Amino acid sequence: MNHNVIPTFALIIAAGILFGYAMPTWAGPITEKRTAITSDDQALSAATAYSRQQNELAAARNAIDPADLARLGVFLPDSVDNVGIILDLNAVAARNGLTLSNIDVLAASSASDAKGSATQSSTAKPVGSVDLSLSAVGTYPALQSFLRGVEKSQRLLDVRDIVVKGSDTGVYTYQMKITLYWLR
Repeated sequence: MNHNVIPTFALIIAAGILFGYAMPTWAGPITEKRTAITSDDQALSAATAYSRQQNELAAARNAIDPADLARLGVFLPDSVDNVGIILDLNAVAARNGLTLSNIDVLAASSASDAKGSATQSSTAKPVGSVDLSLSAVGTYPALQSFLRGVEKSQRLLDVRDIVVKGSDTGVYTYQMKITLYWLR
């Protein structure tokens, strides 16, 4: 009987250690550590992919001609620059025989908003727009030349509305709404 007591006692102690210490430790802290390691591995692989993509984009940007980047900066600048655009429009008008007057800056809006109202936050849309209202006086051919000049402008502009007030002398008064775009 002595032969069976010691192995049975050792088996009971081994089962107690297994179910009392090893299984709870394996199921609790070790499982949490494995989950944390898996999460960290996923974050590390995402950071590596982000870094690789950032390097590829930087290489692609460095491959672009600096003159083209400067032209793009003029086409879609990173600020509104109301004074600069008004001076440019006035110069185009003067070259074409049109006299600008009463230039007003209307509300800024989100460029991709269909109604043109600022309904979403400025961080949601990368491109903003500003509406300008201006009055001009001149002949119809001068207006056509002015619109061709605006069309060929280096700055991204949209002529939204034109209202023509007639005259018997051939010199008309024009009301225009022009939208200009910029990067936020």
